[in-house]
Amino acid sequence: MTGKGILGKKVGMTQVFTESGELIPVTVVEATPNVVLQVKTVESDGYEAIQVGYQDKRDVLANKPAKGHVAKAKTAPKRFIREFRDVALGDIKVGDEIKVDTFEAGEIVDVTGTTKGHGFQGVIKKNNQHRGPMAHGSRYHRRPGSLGAIINRVFPGKQLPGRMGNNTVTIQNLEIVRVDTDRNVILVKGNVPGSKKSLITIKNAVKNTAK
Repeated sequence: MTGKGILGKKVGMTQVFTESGELIPVTVVEATPNVVLQVKTVESDGYEAIQVGYQDKRDVLANKPAKGHVAKAKTAPKRFIREFRDVALGDIKVGDEIKVDTFEAGEIVDVTGTTKGHGFQGVIKKNNQHRGPMAHGSRYHRRPGSLGAIINRVFPGKQLPGRMGNNTVTIQNLEIVRVDTDRNVILVKGNVPGSKKSLITIKNAVKNTAK
């Protein structure tokens, strides 16, 4: 496939030795087989893509349209459904499974996850700003500071308190260290965004096709 991807769950981090004896940190991503739920073509949808489902959920949690959609693939309702574009469709058909052996050690991939959410935070924690003097005479401790010279307006981009984290983040050009087909596990070099048990998307790198 020219483009490929798989959905998985972040298990955590560990470290492994390479053949040369180097100790490197890796993120463990468990990717049980993804089921192809729909194949989109230029003729029917205007673009080429495959839609995959990951992680079964109980029938009682799915409505009739969702059940009818997955019934074409003869599988259970899925908790996560995503699309992968720029895939050479070839012999891919509804109901096929995408497994970890789609990737192999040494490949360069882009990994997408959702960062940990920290709720509403001030500018010191959220934007790494400095606080004011903590002496008794100071009236400026953890405030965001001046909002600008013009009244009744705040300039766009001004760093203010607000929600921190819970953003979709993609880290590019990470290396796959090992693929364990028996345990449906992919070891990715370095860390990836997200908390444990969160959804992780792995697809081949878009800016490192030469490798």
